[in-house]
Amino acid sequence: MKFRKATSENVQAIVEMIADDPLGSKRENYTIPLPKTYYDAFERIDADPNQELIVVENDIGQVIAVFQMTFIPYLTYQGGIRAQIEGVRVHKDHRGLGIGKTIFHWAIQRAKERNAHVLQLTTDKKRPDAIRFYESLGFNASHEGMKMHF
Repeated sequence: MKFRKATSENVQAIVEMIADDPLGSKRENYTIPLPKTYYDAFERIDADPNQELIVVENDIGQVIAVFQMTFIPYLTYQGGIRAQIEGVRVHKDHRGLGIGKTIFHWAIQRAKERNAHVLQLTTDKKRPDAIRFYESLGFNASHEGMKMHF
């Protein structure tokens, strides 16, 4: 497997994976051609040095997974850096092969390379399998997260 920064040519494959689950299918607009909003979002992410949209390719160059890492500088922890991983998706044809575990091992190493002192994530409470998976990797629900959607 090869990990690399996503390019605009990968946006369609990324959105397809994001939209391919019960929750994503309700909030995404995966149509061909993709709405311009996805490409605009990609440009904003790509231009921000604290954002890394990463794709994982198999041996034949097919994008089989995606995730986004955000590096958040802040004043607590003596000016520490918090790494956040979101949007982790593995293509439906490649699930159950240990790719998710490999992604998190890579992400933990990348967070350390960027001098982050913590790697955090959020997951929907409607995803109990994902919660068990994250717990098996050593994540713990140490905080209660809250959101306000607009």
